[in-house]
Amino acid sequence: MRQRILATVDAIPRGRVATYGDVAREAGLGRRARFVGRVLRDLPAGTRLPWHRVLRAGGALAPREGAREQRRRLRAEGVPLDRAGRVDLARFRWDGA
Repeated sequence: MRQRILATVDAIPRGRVATYGDVAREAGLGRRARFVGRVLRDLPAGTRLPWHRVLRAGGALAPREGAREQRRRLRAEGVPLDRAGRVDLARFRWDGA
């Protein structure tokens, strides 16, 4: 299951985002969004996996230690956050392909 999650996150293209639920569904794990969150939380420091492209259901960043880095990486990819700290999912959500 972990490998499917990692492969799904790795497939999210630059400039696009997905929610934890999107990743779970795309990985064939149904509604196991929290499990996706745990897998991403446990990634080793310095990982090359684009974990920063995975957001909460409403497009917000998860409250975590790496939120500042996540915000920086998203902006560097051209994904802006609004004043509330949310990404416009209608515009930037990855469709899975």
